[in-house]
Amino acid sequence: MQALDVSGLPLDADTMLVGLQRWVECESPTFEPQAVNAMMDLATRDLVAAGAEVERVSGPSGFGDCVRASFPHRRQGSPGILVMGHLDTVHPLGTLETLPFRREGNRAYGPGILDMKGGTFAAIAAIAALGRTGLETQLPINVLLTSDEEIGSPGCRPLIEAEGAKNAYVLVPEPAQRDGGLVTGRYAIARFDLTATGCSSHAGANLKEGRSAIAEMARRVGEIEAMSSEDCTFSVGVIHGGRWVNCVPRSCEAEALSMAKRQDDLDHGIERILALTEIDADGVGFQVRRGVTRPVWEPSQATMRVYELAREVACELGFELTHGSAGAGSDANFTGALGIPSLDGLGVCGEGWHTLNEHVEVDSLPQRARLMAGLLMRLR
Repeated sequence: MQALDVSGLPLDADTMLVGLQRWVECESPTFEPQAVNAMMDLATRDLVAAGAEVERVSGPSGFGDCVRASFPHRRQGSPGILVMGHLDTVHPLGTLETLPFRREGNRAYGPGILDMKGGTFAAIAAIAALGRTGLETQLPINVLLTSDEEIGSPGCRPLIEAEGAKNAYVLVPEPAQRDGGLVTGRYAIARFDLTATGCSSHAGANLKEGRSAIAEMARRVGEIEAMSSEDCTFSVGVIHGGRWVNCVPRSCEAEALSMAKRQDDLDHGIERILALTEIDADGVGFQVRRGVTRPVWEPSQATMRVYELAREVACELGFELTHGSAGAGSDANFTGALGIPSLDGLGVCGEGWHTLNEHVEVDSLPQRARLMAGLLMRLR
């Protein structure tokens, strides 16, 4: 059947890698809105070249813009398929100096290449390939690219939920599982802002008169991370404190992350960490404030039906496709929790995301693009 034949789509690994290199070398860390906007410009050009109508959406205050795109279709305007990804990365500007784009055998390296420029690029390449070969999907295809996912999507969440609600399905090309499997659910995640407040003094002349906020934070970090269990984990990943080594620091700030497989476990963990707030009458002490939270996304029957279609495509393409719930939240947490059939982990294979060893498996670029294309053709 023509509608299901995607094995012959004109997708070549070397050609795709040349296009992906442009994306990787356009660094786009979350907290650099001009850099993110440059990446959105680049993605917009590729979307337009693929035949999409593109709309630029102003991003959250202090962050980059978003891009909303739709492809011409006889049923345009009716609920369709939303391909959703983010183009912000965790890597600061200048990471290309230590992690330059390069290919070594079947691996290609670069900041953000796995999370998640590789998968997003492959998804757009899949849609473009369908258009070039005249294969028409049953449902209209829409694309949403956002700018603050790496910090939990605090500003883009309303846009994500609104766009998801307009569509019948959501497909997310975040990195594949280690075995190449898909993600059919994600754990609940909460972020917290931590503040230790001390009392300043001259560290050389009057050390005993001061109370170090850094020392208090160090004590609390150990206490927080010791709260981790199999049901709910805690970690502290950012700390800022002090300005002068000869001053006892008055303030120290940090950020913590908690993750749980079940919402009840996360809710209990939230209660425990918020209970650590303890402030003296003079304002000295420790405070925990709740930040962004991603709800748990548990696989529904509708999501599993979408997975089964993807597994059929994979079998026809010659490989097995597993699935499972995963940590490391994504924007599918939001759409999945709303009950919209969502499938995640459709991106490329690789390792080392968020590190200086981040890389993709080059041969997975056309493979995952064909997987995406086949799934787009089957959904109705």
